[in-house]
Amino acid sequence: MIGFDVSTVQPTIGVKFISAGLAGCMADIVTFPLDVAKVRLQIQGESFVQIQGDTLAHGATKFKFRGVFGTIRTIFVEEGVRACYSGLVAGLHRQMSFASIRIGLYDSVKKFYQDLLGDSEKATTGNTVRIMAGFTTGAMAVFCFQPTDVVKVRMQAQGHGKGPTRYSGTMNAYRSIFQQEGMKGMWKGVLPNIARTAIVNVSELVTYDIIKENILYYNLMSDHLPCHFVSAFGAGFCATVVASPVDVVKTRYMNSPDGKYRGAIHCATNMFKDEGIFAFYKGFMPSFMRLGSWNIVMFVCFEQLKRGFMTFHTD
Repeated sequence: MIGFDVSTVQPTIGVKFISAGLAGCMADIVTFPLDVAKVRLQIQGESFVQIQGDTLAHGATKFKFRGVFGTIRTIFVEEGVRACYSGLVAGLHRQMSFASIRIGLYDSVKKFYQDLLGDSEKATTGNTVRIMAGFTTGAMAVFCFQPTDVVKVRMQAQGHGKGPTRYSGTMNAYRSIFQQEGMKGMWKGVLPNIARTAIVNVSELVTYDIIKENILYYNLMSDHLPCHFVSAFGAGFCATVVASPVDVVKTRYMNSPDGKYRGAIHCATNMFKDEGIFAFYKGFMPSFMRLGSWNIVMFVCFEQLKRGFMTFHTD
């Protein structure tokens, strides 16, 4: 069987924390062009942004991007290969912080709620504890490291063509947002992002837990790569279906110029009024392709990294 065997020693919280961060980074590197395409499709239809007297459009025309691969092809042809990875540095910052907390601490928080409820047998397998743990770690990750997500979205949304750009680089984006918008700008969209990340976290982790648990319970597969692959794919699909509307609102709001929206609800209301219900599912296919592939790479790497670290630790 390819990969490390199941370790006889349970991974420590430190091993899970580091493994989750590294696995998240690996998944981001593999799937980042899909994420850029998703963001570009989601922000289509927004108004233009003014930058120091110049007009900077999020898209040259209202329907510049069509489809997942069409969007990637357009970005590649008009802006170059670098644009397909615009915001990657901030994305890696985000994954080392977000994934380490929301995924790496999930089992520990689940154990905390299990002890709190006092019914160890039900709490271990109960979906209530899983959901509570997923919401908690997802919200914790956003609350602590929201600026990394703001910068990632801003960098992905800006074009790299002939016109002016909002930010010259990742560190310039951090600095400019703080100087121009203050701490409020750094944590812009924190509430919709908490909602989105908590929902995605629950959808991913709880679904992965349940699918994997049932595969092993009914002896459909052993606890190795095929099992992790199938479980991760199911987790990615469920997360996309549940979280897409919140994800679109989060992206629009975080990328908007200061003062355009009074809040996330105002942003969602305007989207519905101006573009209809389908605006909330813009970029659904790239979201699914990205979350599905991201989950497969992340969970497979996460499981292998945990086992690898523990194998070397016990040798």
